[in-house]
Amino acid sequence: MKLSPLGDKVVLKQLEAEETTKSGLILTSQSKEKPQEAIVVAVGPGGMVGDTKVEMVLKEGDRVIFSRYGAMEIKFDGEEYLVMRQNDILAVVKD
Repeated sequence: MKLSPLGDKVVLKQLEAEETTKSGLILTSQSKEKPQEAIVVAVGPGGMVGDTKVEMVLKEGDRVIFSRYGAMEIKFDGEEYLVMRQNDILAVVKD
């Protein structure tokens, strides 16, 4: 099975929190903050959202930075995902 978002929605897989700091300190589970970085796993078709035509610029595999409060957390097939509007994506990470 595969998630297929509707309208201007995207499905994200959030990246895991770092286990250690850059200086080598090991973080406990309570001190690890979930990053606001994710990989796009599915993109909706866009189209009309209200009176506005939305063109989808994201694609599967893009690495993005997202707004912490713009996402809805869901569980699907035992995995955790985030679903949000493309408009709540703040940036695409480029290599």
